[in-house]
Amino acid sequence: MTTAPLALPETTPTATTHRLIGIDAARGIALLGMMAVHSLVAVSDDGSPTLSYSIAAGRSSALFAVLAGVGIAFTTGRARVERGDRGATAASLAARAAAVGAIGLLLGYTDAEYAVVILPYYAILFLIAIPLVFLPTRTLAVLGLLITVAVPAVIEFLGTSLPAPSLDNPTLIGIIENPASWATELLLNGEFPTLPWTAYICAGIVIGRLRLTSATVAGSLLMFGTALAVGARILSEILIFHLGGLEHLVAGSELPRQEILDLISYGADGSVYGSTWWWLAVDGPHSSTPLDLSGTIGSSTAAIGAMLFLGHLTGTRLGKLTTLVMTPLAAAGSMTLTLYVLHIWFINSNYDTYSAWTGYLLQVMAAFAIGIFVKLTTGRGPLEAFVTMTANRSKRAVTDRALIHSSQKHG
Repeated sequence: MTTAPLALPETTPTATTHRLIGIDAARGIALLGMMAVHSLVAVSDDGSPTLSYSIAAGRSSALFAVLAGVGIAFTTGRARVERGDRGATAASLAARAAAVGAIGLLLGYTDAEYAVVILPYYAILFLIAIPLVFLPTRTLAVLGLLITVAVPAVIEFLGTSLPAPSLDNPTLIGIIENPASWATELLLNGEFPTLPWTAYICAGIVIGRLRLTSATVAGSLLMFGTALAVGARILSEILIFHLGGLEHLVAGSELPRQEILDLISYGADGSVYGSTWWWLAVDGPHSSTPLDLSGTIGSSTAAIGAMLFLGHLTGTRLGKLTTLVMTPLAAAGSMTLTLYVLHIWFINSNYDTYSAWTGYLLQVMAAFAIGIFVKLTTGRGPLEAFVTMTANRSKRAVTDRALIHSSQKHG
């Protein structure tokens, strides 16, 4: 969730600016969606999901994860990391993981009923990304596809033999006391299970290695992502409600029919699994099934493509309107880690006494105002600066050590 340095020598300043705005604006959308899931009502009066929940649930967190992969691609020069740079790159990603994980564990005191803190899961994803950045782009794309299909199947195969997740916010003491349980939860069946979510990182790195300054690439991402998201939704609908999937779920589960329907509509806390493979046809938020992962990779790709494409409208008749919309989004999106922590603190504090929509709109306005202020002053959020400094120092230390070793060897 941190904003990576994106200075790429092969791009022009104008194109680079467009791409930066588009990527940061996509982060801003993810931030607004995440705050909506945490702050707004999920259930409407008739028992169905509200519009805000239907749009943002599962998709905003997935968009953050895909954008984390894009950021990783930027920090590694948008190309496969060569052998000579692997030590420094690994040190940088490991340091980034440690910093983000430490911040996440410090938020472990917060109430998971309001929001499960995603940062410890992200820390593990950064560690998993270390070997991924050494792979060619096509291999990454194939690996992401295999993870999307195979990992949910493995989780389903393990089924109820897995210990039930606590769905609480992890703390350092809790992990030390129950390492096996937390390892299972963080990797397989927690709120944001990192092994199936590795598909998001793969997708993000692949996207980040594309020529994102191209309007054609942006439009292609938008169209491909939309088709993938819509296709996954339609396929799940057909499998569950037209080809007998729902009846198989009811027959193969001890859950009441209505609870199964709620799982389909509102999703699961991490992964769904049971006594029938038909669970893999579900695409509810956070169900971590092949169709859920595919659909949310699609929606994330479409959002990134849309924001990148809007960045190319500067100078057209829609240019002023585009700038008006994207400027605050990109400003907030450039410091999502800081704003995320502030959001988690706020909804757990005694200051959050507002109604759902009032509290949400106040948070959105605050995020825009803080983002613009920081953009015009320091240029980077404090937590973003801390994580980047930690990563850069670790990378520099490994690089310097390698240079000293090389000079001594040839001296």
